[in-house]
Amino acid sequence: MTDPATPTGPDETHAAVVLARKLIACRSVTPADGGAQAVLAATLETLGFAVTHLPFGNTPNLFARIGSAAPHLCFAGHTDVVPPGDAAWSTDPFGAEIRDGVLFGRGACDMKGGIACFVAAAADYLSEAAPAGSLSLLITGDEEGPATDGTVRVLEWMAENRQIPDFCIVGEPTNPARLGDMIKTGRRGSLNATIVVEGVQGHVAYPKRAANPVHPLLRLLCALSETPLDQGSDAFEPSSLQVTSVDVGNPATNVIPARAQARLNIRFNDLHSGDSLGAMLRAACDAHAPGARLDIHVSGESFRTEPGPAIDALRDAIASVTGRQAALDTGGGTSDARFIARHCPVAEFGLVGATMHQADESVPLADLVSLTAIYRALIERLLTPTRTGLPA
Repeated sequence: MTDPATPTGPDETHAAVVLARKLIACRSVTPADGGAQAVLAATLETLGFAVTHLPFGNTPNLFARIGSAAPHLCFAGHTDVVPPGDAAWSTDPFGAEIRDGVLFGRGACDMKGGIACFVAAAADYLSEAAPAGSLSLLITGDEEGPATDGTVRVLEWMAENRQIPDFCIVGEPTNPARLGDMIKTGRRGSLNATIVVEGVQGHVAYPKRAANPVHPLLRLLCALSETPLDQGSDAFEPSSLQVTSVDVGNPATNVIPARAQARLNIRFNDLHSGDSLGAMLRAACDAHAPGARLDIHVSGESFRTEPGPAIDALRDAIASVTGRQAALDTGGGTSDARFIARHCPVAEFGLVGATMHQADESVPLADLVSLTAIYRALIERLLTPTRTGLPA
């Protein structure tokens, strides 16, 4: 196995590759930090960033900024990773091994590699001149976990301390196949619901002496799943309601159960809100399963950043390095951008995500070099107000 601190071949000496390997070597499986944020903070401090550690609850977070003027560009990301999982790896998930020009390890693409690329891009930019504006990083250790004490809490602190940026780029791995294919300019909202129907337990041979809760629950679920929520909107694909669990907990074949429960998730576009969908679910319960208990949790509303100077600058930066015109997309799951969108315009762009959360998660070294160049070009464009129209 290659020592993460010892480069041995082409591209391995690149600043993004060196930092990515150091970060991957930190076992920062949510909620542990594994020293990842200390490694990052030390690197940023050598570049002149003022680093503020912001632990909330058991979650490590940091905010780092250099410069005090506008325009202010912020990079948002997370140092926590998901567990290696039960599938076999061909290498140590935290060994940061390089093999045939590819870096392997948990977090390689999601998203320690992206963090390393932005830091390397900032270092290159700062090596030429003092920042014309401000650069900052919002880094959490709570993105892969419950996301309660991470980005959302740091943003509250940033708002209280007048640190909200003019534009934020989130380094999630947005590209499905090739670097430069896709920018996420929005995300659908997400609603989870639990429905519990109470009945009266009894013998199946005497149904009049019981009240079967399964039947009204099934009627409710059929009604919800058979009616499309919408046909999509100008910027979003159709909303989707998926039943994720139906649970009776009844081991007997001759007993009518006393309770039946179901869970569902709705990924919804900008034609709906958490409140409107909650009202729809309550009305459906009243119609098909009167008396049912409904518990709803909305983890994020839909959002979209309208095309404008900042998005144009990002697309231009991508094209200047890859030659590709990145598509603007709002599909997929949720990310911490849903919190950032409440405060400022935000877009997501990072590495290719084909191996994220898989065994042998990996990233080609060439992609790390190219993403660094893209972030470097973006910094140049956004911190030059006459080129972008961003506030100075």
